[in-house]
Amino acid sequence: MGRSRILLIVAVALIAALPVIPGVPAFWIALGNYIGMATLVALGLVVLTGVGGMTSFGQAAFVGFGAYTTAILSTAYGVSPWIGLVVALAVTAALAALIGLVTLRLSGHFLPLGTICWGIAIYYLFGNLQITGAYDGIGSIPPISILGYPLASAGASYLLVWAFVALAFVLTRNLLDSRVGRAIRALRTGAMAAEAFGVNTFRARMIVFVWSAVLAGASGWLFAHVQRAVSPSSFGLSAGIEYLLMAVVGGVSSLWGAVIGAAVVTLLKDQLQNILPLIFRGTGNYESIVFGILLVALLQFARLGIVGLIEAAAGRGEADVKADGQTPVVVADAQPLPVRARLESGTPLLTVNAIRKQFGGLTAVNDVSFGVKAGEIVGLIGPNGAGKSTTFNLVTGMLNLTSGEVMFAGERIDGKPLREIAARGVGRTFQHVKLIGDMSVLDNVALGAHLRGSAGVLAAMLRLDRAEEARLLAEARRHLIRMGLAGYIDMPASSLALGQSRIVEIARALCIDPHLVLLDEPAAGLRHKEKQDLARILSELRSEGMSVLLVEHDMDFVMKLTDHLVVLDFGTRIAEGKPDLIRTNQAVLDAYLGGIE
Repeated sequence: MGRSRILLIVAVALIAALPVIPGVPAFWIALGNYIGMATLVALGLVVLTGVGGMTSFGQAAFVGFGAYTTAILSTAYGVSPWIGLVVALAVTAALAALIGLVTLRLSGHFLPLGTICWGIAIYYLFGNLQITGAYDGIGSIPPISILGYPLASAGASYLLVWAFVALAFVLTRNLLDSRVGRAIRALRTGAMAAEAFGVNTFRARMIVFVWSAVLAGASGWLFAHVQRAVSPSSFGLSAGIEYLLMAVVGGVSSLWGAVIGAAVVTLLKDQLQNILPLIFRGTGNYESIVFGILLVALLQFARLGIVGLIEAAAGRGEADVKADGQTPVVVADAQPLPVRARLESGTPLLTVNAIRKQFGGLTAVNDVSFGVKAGEIVGLIGPNGAGKSTTFNLVTGMLNLTSGEVMFAGERIDGKPLREIAARGVGRTFQHVKLIGDMSVLDNVALGAHLRGSAGVLAAMLRLDRAEEARLLAEARRHLIRMGLAGYIDMPASSLALGQSRIVEIARALCIDPHLVLLDEPAAGLRHKEKQDLARILSELRSEGMSVLLVEHDMDFVMKLTDHLVVLDFGTRIAEGKPDLIRTNQAVLDAYLGGIE
């Protein structure tokens, strides 16, 4: 049994026992309810910020959507709170999707600023609508009933609140441990690579945004029926900042951080509200000062929060948002994934016609043309700054052409999104390695097989994707073993040396089952024996009908491996032909090779 599962069982047992422990004051049980409700919001923020890399100060507004929806339905229309739950979650999800369509197109510091803006706007909306009771709010909200028994006291609703927390924890953990979860976990540090392997990163961001809002809406539903009254003051910007503080204090890189952060901030706030007025001899929100100091201190000395400190003390390094303790996916008996039918050797595959890329007055690629046939290895060489990587980016759609066209298997692909080009069978590596450091090597490679699966969010949360997940992971494992990295499968990608990272990138590119794979300096950082092994593997791929276009500075590696060479200098093609002809081409010798014999 995994350590995470043991911790979960112990935590559930302790939380469930609290109401029945003799002598526990009702106030502490009520405080436990508020910790549970805050945990739901903080859990969503851990996924949104720690996984998706999106900071939101407006989550309290989604709590308000859930709370006001059920409050209006139950008081004005006599609707059952359980029906109110379904409607509240649906309304919250729909409004989150609408807000996300605008907000998630922002990047950098504009995104958190955007969440502040709509958070404030929604707070004033709650305070000025008659249907929400304006600033007086809505009172006399009925309690939740189970089998006719009303949960009217703090003790009666306690287990329900924490049952919601446990369910949210399991569903979130399941989501992150899936095909969709790999795409989500790639957002913070590897969004560009994910897009190049078929991940719709905007959709992944939307999934995270809406799920975090749904968790907040569930918290709002509980809040309305436990508190029995709602008003705008509970859903303002200050509440949104507190929720974010909970995630940061507990550890924004760990699901457990949501529970710990919610408990610490809620308990600390309760005590500070009693102590600080005595110290300052007056009333006021003095706890905000302490929280501000605490946040600055954490960002300076413990950015991974309390969980990060615990992990560091235990010698485990950085925590991973993909909690351990999951039931391992059995890949030994997994059925192989279907593969593409290979084109007949010699068939034109990639045709680059007079492509040009200008950055202002600089022409990085100047009307370059060349082709790659099925079952052929073509080298794109030239001195530093010749435009090789820019050409790669134009072919794969990472940059838009200024002019020209790129044809792949008879279809024009320039101007199409990266993921659509990947879907046609184009895989690639990058000049600067783009692995997700806090994901395992296996998960990084499995990201390349994203388009070869179809399981969605609901299937992932309910663990209905296990058969498909086993096939995807088996495919990733097969390529890692083929590349000689069987001993690194379960290691975090951040622990790899540069050469190993490049080999992992190649394995990830092969997972897409490409017709054509573009390798940007694949031999950089490899030792002599590793280069020989790589050359052997690329030769095997060629014999299997796969095509390779590579950029490489090791001329001995290139000359022995490639069937055809294209030479660039200052963005212009200066020579093209078989390696033996290029070796003796005077223009190439003058520009690059320096007289190699």
